[in-house]
Amino acid sequence: MPYSKQTRFANVKINEFSKRGHGLGRIERSEEEIKEAEIAFTIPGDAVYSVLHGKNKTHWVGGIQRIIEPSKDRIIPKCIHFGSCGGCQWQQMSYDTQLRYKESLAKDIFRSVITPETHLFPIMPSESEWNYRNKMDFTFSRDLNKTKYLGLILDSTKGKVFNLVECHLPNPWFTQAVHAVKSWWEESNLEAYYPIKNTGSLRSLTLREGMKTGDRMVMLTVSGNPDYALQNRHLESFVHALHSAIEPQQSNAKLSIFVRIQQISPGMATNFYEMLLYGPQYIEEELDIQADIEKPAETYKFRISPSSFFQPNIRQIEKVYSLALQLAKVNKEDTIYDLFCGSGVLGICASKNVKQVIGIEISPETAFDARQNAALNNRQNVTIISGAVRYALGQIQDENLFPLPDLVLLNPPRAGLDPLTMKHLLRLNAPKILYISGNPQAHVANIAELSQNGYTVKYIQPYDQFPQTIHVDSLILLEKTPSNI
Repeated sequence: MPYSKQTRFANVKINEFSKRGHGLGRIERSEEEIKEAEIAFTIPGDAVYSVLHGKNKTHWVGGIQRIIEPSKDRIIPKCIHFGSCGGCQWQQMSYDTQLRYKESLAKDIFRSVITPETHLFPIMPSESEWNYRNKMDFTFSRDLNKTKYLGLILDSTKGKVFNLVECHLPNPWFTQAVHAVKSWWEESNLEAYYPIKNTGSLRSLTLREGMKTGDRMVMLTVSGNPDYALQNRHLESFVHALHSAIEPQQSNAKLSIFVRIQQISPGMATNFYEMLLYGPQYIEEELDIQADIEKPAETYKFRISPSSFFQPNIRQIEKVYSLALQLAKVNKEDTIYDLFCGSGVLGICASKNVKQVIGIEISPETAFDARQNAALNNRQNVTIISGAVRYALGQIQDENLFPLPDLVLLNPPRAGLDPLTMKHLLRLNAPKILYISGNPQAHVANIAELSQNGYTVKYIQPYDQFPQTIHVDSLILLEKTPSNI
Protein backbone atom coordinates (compact mmCIF):
# COMPACT_ATOMS: atom_id res chain seq x y z
CA MET A 1 0.00 0.00 0.00
CA PRO A 2 1.27 3.56 -0.64
CA TYR A 3 2.40 5.60 2.34
CA SER A 4 2.20 9.35 2.83
CA LYS A 5 5.15 11.58 3.64
CA GLN A 6 3.93 11.71 7.24
CA THR A 7 4.14 7.93 7.64
CA ARG A 8 6.70 6.59 10.12
CA PHE A 9 7.69 3.10 11.25
CA ALA A 10 8.71 2.53 14.85
CA ASN A 11 8.89 0.13 17.76
CA VAL A 12 6.30 0.98 20.41
CA LYS A 13 6.02 -0.43 23.93
CA ILE A 14 2.37 -0.33 25.05
CA ASN A 15 1.75 0.57 28.70
CA GLU A 16 -1.90 1.70 28.96
CA PHE A 17 -5.17 2.14 27.08
CA SER A 18 -6.35 5.26 25.31
CA LYS A 19 -9.90 6.56 25.70
CA ARG A 20 -10.78 4.70 22.49
CA GLY A 21 -9.67 1.38 23.96
CA HIS A 22 -6.52 1.04 21.89
CA GLY A 23 -3.02 0.63 23.29
CA LEU A 24 -1.01 3.74 24.15
CA GLY A 25 2.75 3.65 24.54
CA ARG A 26 6.10 5.28 24.00
CA ILE A 27 7.96 5.26 20.70
CA GLU A 28 11.44 3.79 21.16
CA ARG A 29 14.46 5.85 20.08
CA SER A 30 12.28 8.55 18.59
CA GLU A 31 13.69 11.88 17.49
CA GLU A 32 10.19 13.24 16.95
CA GLU A 33 8.82 15.91 19.29
CA ILE A 34 5.75 13.72 19.93
CA LYS A 35 6.90 10.44 21.48
CA GLU A 36 3.57 8.78 22.37
CA ALA A 37 1.64 6.54 19.98
CA GLU A 38 -1.84 5.00 19.97
CA ILE A 39 -1.72 1.63 18.23
CA ALA A 40 -5.02 -0.02 17.29
CA PHE A 41 -5.77 -3.46 18.75
CA THR A 42 -2.79 -3.54 21.11
CA ILE A 43 -2.90 -4.03 24.88
CA PRO A 44 -0.59 -3.10 27.77
CA GLY A 45 2.52 -5.26 27.72
CA ASP A 46 2.69 -5.57 23.93
CA ALA A 47 5.89 -4.57 22.15
CA VAL A 48 5.06 -3.95 18.49
CA TYR A 49 6.59 -2.74 15.25
CA SER A 50 4.08 -0.19 14.03
CA VAL A 51 3.20 1.95 11.07
CA LEU A 52 2.41 5.48 12.29
CA HIS A 53 0.17 7.11 9.71
CA GLY A 54 -0.99 10.27 11.45
CA LYS A 55 -0.69 12.39 14.56
CA ASN A 56 -2.49 14.95 16.67
CA LYS A 57 -1.24 17.34 19.37
CA THR A 58 -0.50 14.59 21.88
CA HIS A 59 0.35 11.36 20.05
CA TRP A 60 0.82 9.47 16.83
CA VAL A 61 -1.86 7.07 15.57
CA GLY A 62 -1.02 3.79 13.90
CA GLY A 63 -1.47 0.08 13.46
CA ILE A 64 0.44 -3.14 14.04
CA GLN A 65 2.95 -4.28 11.42
CA ARG A 66 4.07 -7.17 13.60
CA ILE A 67 4.13 -8.11 17.27
CA ILE A 68 7.69 -8.20 18.61
CA GLU A 69 6.71 -9.47 22.05
CA PRO A 70 3.09 -10.17 23.04
CA SER A 71 1.60 -9.13 26.35
CA LYS A 72 1.09 -11.94 28.86
CA ASP A 73 -2.62 -11.08 28.65
CA ARG A 74 -2.88 -11.52 24.87
CA ILE A 75 -4.98 -14.41 23.52
CA ILE A 76 -6.08 -15.50 20.04
CA PRO A 77 -9.20 -13.53 18.98
CA LYS A 78 -12.33 -15.52 18.19
CA CYS A 79 -13.48 -13.57 15.13
CA ILE A 80 -11.71 -13.57 11.77
CA HIS A 81 -12.59 -9.89 11.33
CA PHE A 82 -10.90 -8.76 14.54
CA GLY A 83 -8.15 -6.26 13.84
CA SER A 84 -10.00 -4.65 10.96
CA CYS A 85 -13.65 -4.40 12.14
CA GLY A 86 -14.48 -1.40 14.29
CA GLY A 87 -17.05 -3.26 16.39
CA CYS A 88 -14.71 -4.88 18.94
CA GLN A 89 -11.52 -3.57 20.51
CA TRP A 90 -10.70 -6.23 23.11
CA GLN A 91 -11.10 -9.73 21.68
CA GLN A 92 -7.35 -10.21 22.11
CA MET A 93 -7.80 -10.37 25.90
CA SER A 94 -9.53 -12.97 28.06
CA TYR A 95 -12.86 -11.88 29.50
CA ASP A 96 -11.46 -11.83 33.05
CA THR A 97 -8.74 -9.44 31.86
CA GLN A 98 -11.30 -7.22 30.14
CA LEU A 99 -13.27 -7.01 33.38
CA ARG A 100 -10.16 -6.11 35.35
CA TYR A 101 -9.42 -3.16 33.07
CA LYS A 102 -13.06 -2.04 33.02
CA GLU A 103 -13.27 -2.10 36.80
CA SER A 104 -10.08 -0.05 37.01
CA LEU A 105 -11.49 2.38 34.45
CA ALA A 106 -14.69 2.82 36.47
CA LYS A 107 -12.70 3.51 39.64
CA ASP A 108 -10.68 6.18 37.86
CA ILE A 109 -13.77 7.80 36.36
CA PHE A 110 -15.68 8.08 39.64
CA ARG A 111 -12.72 8.85 41.90
CA SER A 112 -13.69 12.52 42.19
CA VAL A 113 -17.25 11.81 43.45
CA ILE A 114 -16.53 8.96 45.86
CA THR A 115 -16.90 9.79 49.56
CA PRO A 116 -16.48 7.68 52.72
CA GLU A 117 -20.23 6.95 52.43
CA THR A 118 -19.92 5.52 48.91
CA HIS A 119 -20.08 1.77 48.30
CA LEU A 120 -18.21 0.96 45.09
CA PHE A 121 -19.06 -2.60 44.06
CA PRO A 122 -16.86 -4.87 41.93
CA ILE A 123 -17.83 -4.82 38.27
CA MET A 124 -20.84 -6.96 37.34
CA PRO A 125 -19.83 -9.30 34.50
CA SER A 126 -22.09 -10.07 31.59
CA GLU A 127 -23.73 -13.48 31.81
CA SER A 128 -22.56 -14.11 28.24
CA GLU A 129 -19.45 -12.71 26.62
CA TRP A 130 -20.65 -13.83 23.17
CA ASN A 131 -24.07 -13.89 21.46
CA TYR A 132 -25.45 -11.25 23.83
CA ARG A 133 -26.61 -8.46 21.50
CA ASN A 134 -30.28 -8.33 20.51
CA LYS A 135 -29.86 -5.66 17.82
CA MET A 136 -27.28 -4.81 15.16
CA ASP A 137 -27.12 -2.56 12.10
CA PHE A 138 -25.29 -3.51 8.91
CA THR A 139 -24.41 -1.17 6.04
CA PHE A 140 -24.70 -1.53 2.26
CA SER A 141 -21.82 -0.12 0.22
CA ARG A 142 -19.94 -0.52 -3.04
CA ASP A 143 -16.52 0.55 -4.30
CA LEU A 144 -15.40 2.14 -7.57
CA ASN A 145 -15.23 -1.30 -9.17
CA LYS A 146 -18.92 -1.78 -8.27
CA THR A 147 -18.07 -4.56 -5.82
CA LYS A 148 -20.94 -4.91 -3.36
CA TYR A 149 -20.40 -4.92 0.41
CA LEU A 150 -22.81 -5.65 3.25
CA GLY A 151 -21.40 -5.68 6.75
CA LEU A 152 -19.85 -3.49 9.42
CA ILE A 153 -17.55 -0.46 9.28
CA LEU A 154 -13.80 -0.98 9.11
CA ASP A 155 -11.85 0.49 12.02
CA SER A 156 -10.27 3.93 11.49
CA THR A 157 -11.98 4.49 8.13
CA LYS A 158 -14.53 7.03 6.99
CA GLY A 159 -17.40 4.62 6.55
CA LYS A 160 -15.64 1.91 4.54
CA VAL A 161 -17.59 -1.36 4.77
CA PHE A 162 -16.39 -4.97 4.60
CA ASN A 163 -18.39 -8.07 3.70
CA LEU A 164 -19.37 -9.84 6.89
CA VAL A 165 -18.40 -13.50 7.17
CA GLU A 166 -19.14 -13.92 10.86
CA CYS A 167 -20.01 -11.93 13.98
CA HIS A 168 -20.13 -13.44 17.46
CA LEU A 169 -21.81 -10.58 19.33
CA PRO A 170 -25.40 -11.51 18.34
CA ASN A 171 -26.87 -14.96 17.85
CA PRO A 172 -25.82 -16.87 14.70
CA TRP A 173 -29.03 -16.17 12.77
CA PHE A 174 -27.89 -12.54 12.37
CA THR A 175 -25.00 -13.73 10.19
CA GLN A 176 -27.34 -16.05 8.29
CA ALA A 177 -29.64 -13.09 7.61
CA VAL A 178 -26.77 -10.92 6.36
CA HIS A 179 -25.64 -13.69 4.00
CA ALA A 180 -29.20 -14.21 2.73
CA VAL A 181 -29.68 -10.49 2.07
CA LYS A 182 -26.27 -10.24 0.38
CA SER A 183 -27.22 -13.12 -1.97
CA TRP A 184 -30.57 -11.43 -2.67
CA TRP A 185 -28.75 -8.18 -3.45
CA GLU A 186 -26.24 -9.87 -5.77
CA GLU A 187 -29.11 -11.28 -7.82
CA SER A 188 -30.86 -7.90 -8.08
CA ASN A 189 -30.16 -4.77 -10.10
CA LEU A 190 -30.20 -2.60 -6.97
CA GLU A 191 -27.36 -0.30 -5.93
CA ALA A 192 -26.08 0.77 -2.53
CA TYR A 193 -27.02 4.29 -1.53
CA TYR A 194 -24.37 6.92 -2.30
CA PRO A 195 -25.02 9.91 0.00
CA ILE A 196 -22.85 12.45 -1.82
CA LYS A 197 -24.96 12.19 -4.98
CA ASN A 198 -28.18 10.90 -3.37
CA THR A 199 -28.18 7.93 -5.74
CA GLY A 200 -28.79 4.24 -5.19
CA SER A 201 -31.37 2.45 -3.07
CA LEU A 202 -30.03 0.32 -0.22
CA ARG A 203 -28.83 2.01 2.97
CA SER A 204 -28.82 -0.39 5.92
CA LEU A 205 -30.09 -3.66 7.36
CA THR A 206 -31.30 -3.74 10.98
CA LEU A 207 -31.78 -7.04 12.80
CA ARG A 208 -33.48 -7.39 16.20
CA GLU A 209 -34.39 -10.30 18.43
CA GLY A 210 -36.44 -11.18 21.46
CA MET A 211 -33.83 -13.23 23.30
CA LYS A 212 -36.39 -14.91 25.57
CA THR A 213 -39.28 -15.20 23.10
CA GLY A 214 -37.30 -16.13 19.99
CA ASP A 215 -39.06 -13.40 17.97
CA ARG A 216 -37.05 -11.94 15.09
CA MET A 217 -37.27 -8.64 13.23
CA VAL A 218 -35.66 -7.45 10.01
CA MET A 219 -35.77 -3.89 8.69
CA LEU A 220 -34.37 -2.82 5.33
CA THR A 221 -33.72 0.93 5.15
CA VAL A 222 -33.80 2.39 1.64
CA SER A 223 -33.45 5.78 -0.01
CA GLY A 224 -36.47 8.02 -0.36
CA ASN A 225 -35.29 9.21 -3.77
CA PRO A 226 -38.16 8.14 -6.09
CA ASP A 227 -35.72 7.53 -8.95
CA TYR A 228 -34.33 4.59 -6.97
CA ALA A 229 -37.50 3.22 -5.41
CA LEU A 230 -37.74 -0.53 -4.93
CA GLN A 231 -40.33 -2.38 -6.99
CA ASN A 232 -42.82 -4.90 -5.62
CA ARG A 233 -40.75 -7.72 -7.08
CA HIS A 234 -37.73 -6.55 -5.07
CA LEU A 235 -39.70 -6.55 -1.83
CA GLU A 236 -41.34 -9.89 -2.52
CA SER A 237 -38.01 -11.56 -3.26
CA PHE A 238 -36.50 -9.90 -0.16
CA VAL A 239 -39.19 -11.42 2.06
CA HIS A 240 -38.83 -14.81 0.39
CA ALA A 241 -35.04 -14.82 0.86
CA LEU A 242 -35.33 -14.04 4.57
CA HIS A 243 -38.28 -16.31 5.27
CA SER A 244 -36.33 -19.23 3.82
CA ALA A 245 -33.15 -18.42 5.76
CA ILE A 246 -34.22 -17.27 9.23
CA GLU A 247 -37.73 -18.49 10.04
CA PRO A 248 -37.72 -18.79 13.89
CA GLN A 249 -37.27 -22.29 15.25
CA GLN A 250 -39.07 -21.79 18.59
CA SER A 251 -42.76 -22.60 18.69
CA ASN A 252 -44.94 -19.46 18.71
CA ALA A 253 -41.93 -17.27 17.83
CA LYS A 254 -42.67 -14.58 15.25
CA LEU A 255 -40.81 -13.08 12.29
CA SER A 256 -41.48 -9.46 11.28
CA ILE A 257 -40.03 -7.89 8.13
CA PHE A 258 -40.17 -4.16 7.40
CA VAL A 259 -38.93 -1.74 4.79
CA ARG A 260 -38.14 1.79 6.00
CA ILE A 261 -37.89 4.72 3.62
CA GLN A 262 -35.44 7.43 4.69
CA GLN A 263 -36.52 10.70 3.11
CA ILE A 264 -33.87 13.43 2.92
CA SER A 265 -34.66 16.95 1.73
CA PRO A 266 -32.09 19.80 1.81
CA GLY A 267 -32.65 22.12 4.74
CA MET A 268 -35.33 19.91 6.26
CA ALA A 269 -35.42 17.23 8.95
CA THR A 270 -34.94 13.64 7.83
CA ASN A 271 -38.18 11.66 7.81
CA PHE A 272 -38.68 7.90 8.10
CA TYR A 273 -41.64 5.90 6.82
CA GLU A 274 -42.00 2.25 7.79
CA MET A 275 -44.01 -0.36 5.92
CA LEU A 276 -44.71 -3.86 7.19
CA LEU A 277 -43.90 -6.53 4.60
CA TYR A 278 -44.44 -9.69 6.65
CA GLY A 279 -45.56 -10.75 10.13
CA PRO A 280 -46.79 -8.70 13.11
CA GLN A 281 -46.17 -4.99 13.70
CA TYR A 282 -43.80 -5.68 16.60
CA ILE A 283 -41.88 -8.41 18.37
CA GLU A 284 -41.94 -9.16 22.09
CA GLU A 285 -39.36 -9.65 24.82
CA GLU A 286 -39.60 -10.84 28.41
CA LEU A 287 -37.61 -9.72 31.45
CA ASP A 288 -37.40 -11.44 34.83
CA ILE A 289 -36.95 -8.73 37.47
CA GLN A 290 -36.40 -9.34 41.18
CA ALA A 291 -37.34 -6.04 42.79
CA ASP A 292 -37.21 -7.51 46.31
CA ILE A 293 -34.29 -9.74 47.34
CA GLU A 294 -36.64 -11.71 49.60
CA LYS A 295 -39.19 -12.43 46.87
CA PRO A 296 -38.91 -14.36 43.59
CA ALA A 297 -38.41 -12.58 40.29
CA GLU A 298 -41.47 -11.53 38.30
CA THR A 299 -41.80 -11.77 34.53
CA TYR A 300 -42.70 -8.69 32.48
CA LYS A 301 -43.52 -8.57 28.77
CA PHE A 302 -42.50 -5.79 26.40
CA ARG A 303 -43.15 -4.99 22.76
CA ILE A 304 -40.36 -3.81 20.47
CA SER A 305 -41.24 -1.79 17.36
CA PRO A 306 -38.82 -1.22 14.47
CA SER A 307 -37.69 2.25 15.58
CA SER A 308 -38.12 2.02 19.36
CA PHE A 309 -35.22 1.76 21.80
CA PHE A 310 -34.62 -1.35 23.87
CA GLN A 311 -31.57 -2.28 25.93
CA PRO A 312 -29.16 -4.40 23.82
CA ASN A 313 -28.06 -6.97 26.44
CA ILE A 314 -31.21 -8.11 28.21
CA ARG A 315 -29.61 -10.76 30.43
CA GLN A 316 -27.42 -8.06 31.93
CA ILE A 317 -30.25 -5.56 32.17
CA GLU A 318 -32.31 -8.07 34.16
CA LYS A 319 -29.57 -8.09 36.80
CA VAL A 320 -28.97 -4.33 36.69
CA TYR A 321 -32.65 -3.37 36.92
CA SER A 322 -33.22 -5.89 39.71
CA LEU A 323 -30.35 -4.39 41.69
CA ALA A 324 -31.56 -0.85 40.94
CA LEU A 325 -34.98 -1.52 42.45
CA GLN A 326 -33.49 -3.35 45.43
CA LEU A 327 -31.24 -0.36 46.17
CA ALA A 328 -34.06 2.15 45.70
CA LYS A 329 -36.20 0.62 48.48
CA VAL A 330 -39.46 2.15 47.28
CA ASN A 331 -42.83 1.84 49.04
CA LYS A 332 -46.50 1.84 48.08
CA GLU A 333 -46.97 5.59 48.56
CA ASP A 334 -44.01 6.67 46.43
CA THR A 335 -44.10 8.60 43.16
CA ILE A 336 -41.38 7.89 40.60
CA TYR A 337 -40.30 10.11 37.70
CA ASP A 338 -38.72 7.99 34.95
CA LEU A 339 -36.77 10.46 32.78
CA PHE A 340 -35.59 9.41 29.30
CA CYS A 341 -37.77 6.36 29.92
CA GLY A 342 -37.43 4.73 26.50
CA SER A 343 -39.90 1.86 26.20
CA GLY A 344 -40.78 2.30 29.88
CA VAL A 345 -39.07 -0.87 31.03
CA LEU A 346 -37.58 0.16 34.38
CA GLY A 347 -40.51 2.34 35.40
CA ILE A 348 -42.99 -0.41 34.59
CA CYS A 349 -40.96 -2.92 36.60
CA ALA A 350 -40.97 -0.48 39.54
CA SER A 351 -44.64 0.46 39.24
CA LYS A 352 -46.06 -2.57 41.07
CA ASN A 353 -44.50 -1.39 44.33
CA VAL A 354 -45.29 2.35 44.17
CA LYS A 355 -48.26 4.69 43.85
CA GLN A 356 -47.47 6.04 40.40
CA VAL A 357 -44.77 6.33 37.73
CA ILE A 358 -44.43 9.32 35.40
CA GLY A 359 -42.27 8.57 32.35
CA ILE A 360 -40.95 11.12 29.85
CA GLU A 361 -39.63 10.07 26.42
CA ILE A 362 -38.70 12.29 23.48
CA SER A 363 -39.33 9.75 20.70
CA PRO A 364 -43.06 9.54 19.86
CA GLU A 365 -42.65 5.98 18.55
CA THR A 366 -40.86 4.81 21.68
CA ALA A 367 -43.31 6.68 23.95
CA PHE A 368 -46.16 4.88 22.17
CA ASP A 369 -44.44 1.56 22.86
CA ALA A 370 -44.02 2.56 26.52
CA ARG A 371 -47.78 3.14 26.83
CA GLN A 372 -48.48 -0.18 25.14
CA ASN A 373 -46.02 -1.89 27.47
CA ALA A 374 -47.76 -0.45 30.52
CA ALA A 375 -51.07 -1.82 29.22
CA LEU A 376 -49.48 -5.16 28.31
CA ASN A 377 -48.38 -5.54 31.95
CA ASN A 378 -51.67 -4.14 33.32
CA ARG A 379 -49.90 -1.20 34.97
CA GLN A 380 -52.60 1.46 35.22
CA ASN A 381 -50.47 3.67 37.48
CA VAL A 382 -47.93 4.43 34.71
CA THR A 383 -48.27 7.69 32.76
CA ILE A 384 -46.06 8.31 29.72
CA ILE A 385 -45.44 11.84 28.45
CA SER A 386 -44.10 12.28 24.92
CA GLY A 387 -41.66 15.17 24.81
CA ALA A 388 -38.17 16.41 25.58
CA VAL A 389 -37.28 16.03 29.26
CA ARG A 390 -35.79 19.54 29.37
CA TYR A 391 -39.20 21.05 28.56
CA ALA A 392 -41.68 18.50 29.90
CA LEU A 393 -40.07 18.41 33.34
CA GLY A 394 -40.30 22.18 33.67
CA GLN A 395 -43.95 22.16 32.60
CA ILE A 396 -44.80 19.46 35.14
CA GLN A 397 -43.35 21.60 37.92
CA ASP A 398 -44.73 24.94 36.76
CA GLU A 399 -48.27 23.58 36.38
CA ASN A 400 -48.16 21.17 39.36
CA LEU A 401 -49.33 18.33 37.13
CA PHE A 402 -48.05 15.54 39.39
CA PRO A 403 -46.79 15.18 42.96
CA LEU A 404 -43.08 15.69 43.48
CA PRO A 405 -41.12 12.44 43.13
CA ASP A 406 -39.69 10.32 45.91
CA LEU A 407 -37.35 8.72 43.39
CA VAL A 408 -36.04 9.87 40.00
CA LEU A 409 -34.85 7.31 37.46
CA LEU A 410 -32.30 8.79 35.05
CA ASN A 411 -31.06 7.08 31.90
CA PRO A 412 -29.85 10.04 29.81
CA PRO A 413 -28.32 10.05 26.33
CA ARG A 414 -24.56 9.62 26.02
CA ALA A 415 -23.93 13.37 26.23
CA GLY A 416 -25.57 13.49 29.67
CA LEU A 417 -27.91 16.11 31.12
CA ASP A 418 -28.05 19.54 29.53
CA PRO A 419 -28.06 22.59 31.87
CA LEU A 420 -31.83 23.16 31.64
CA THR A 421 -32.63 19.54 32.51
CA MET A 422 -30.20 19.70 35.43
CA LYS A 423 -31.87 22.91 36.65
CA HIS A 424 -35.31 21.26 36.61
CA LEU A 425 -33.93 18.11 38.24
CA LEU A 426 -32.46 20.06 41.14
CA ARG A 427 -35.78 21.91 41.59
CA LEU A 428 -37.49 18.56 42.20
CA ASN A 429 -35.39 18.08 45.34
CA ALA A 430 -36.04 14.33 45.10
CA PRO A 431 -34.79 12.30 48.08
CA LYS A 432 -33.23 9.66 45.78
CA ILE A 433 -31.89 9.54 42.23
CA LEU A 434 -30.96 6.36 40.36
CA TYR A 435 -28.61 7.31 37.53
CA ILE A 436 -28.02 4.64 34.87
CA SER A 437 -24.99 5.70 32.87
CA GLY A 438 -24.06 4.29 29.48
CA ASN A 439 -21.17 6.75 29.20
CA PRO A 440 -19.61 7.34 32.63
CA GLN A 441 -16.79 9.49 31.22
CA ALA A 442 -19.36 12.10 30.19
CA HIS A 443 -21.89 11.52 32.97
CA VAL A 444 -19.50 11.89 35.90
CA ALA A 445 -19.79 15.66 35.47
CA ASN A 446 -23.54 15.34 36.14
CA ILE A 447 -22.83 13.23 39.22
CA ALA A 448 -20.37 15.84 40.46
CA GLU A 449 -22.92 18.65 40.00
CA LEU A 450 -25.54 16.69 41.91
CA SER A 451 -22.98 16.08 44.67
CA GLN A 452 -22.37 19.81 44.88
CA ASN A 453 -26.10 20.39 45.34
CA GLY A 454 -26.83 18.30 48.40
CA TYR A 455 -26.62 14.74 47.06
CA THR A 456 -24.32 11.98 48.28
CA VAL A 457 -23.22 9.11 46.06
CA LYS A 458 -24.27 6.04 48.06
CA TYR A 459 -23.70 3.18 45.63
CA ILE A 460 -21.82 2.72 42.37
CA GLN A 461 -22.24 -0.54 40.48
CA PRO A 462 -20.13 -0.75 37.30
CA TYR A 463 -21.42 -3.37 34.90
CA ASP A 464 -20.36 -4.78 31.56
CA GLN A 465 -23.07 -4.58 28.94
CA PHE A 466 -20.73 -4.87 25.95
CA PRO A 467 -18.08 -7.62 26.29
CA GLN A 468 -15.19 -7.42 23.78
CA THR A 469 -15.40 -3.60 23.77
CA ILE A 470 -14.00 -0.82 25.95
CA HIS A 471 -17.48 0.30 27.05
CA VAL A 472 -18.36 0.15 30.73
CA ASP A 473 -21.75 1.19 32.13
CA SER A 474 -22.66 2.10 35.70
CA LEU A 475 -25.61 2.26 38.07
CA ILE A 476 -25.34 5.07 40.63
CA LEU A 477 -27.64 5.73 43.59
CA LEU A 478 -27.59 9.26 44.99
CA GLU A 479 -29.43 10.32 48.12
CA LYS A 480 -30.24 13.78 49.35
CA THR A 481 -28.57 14.45 52.68
CA PRO A 482 -31.22 15.05 55.41
CA SER A 483 -30.15 18.65 55.97
CA ASN A 484 -30.76 19.42 52.27
CA ILE A 485 -34.24 17.91 51.87
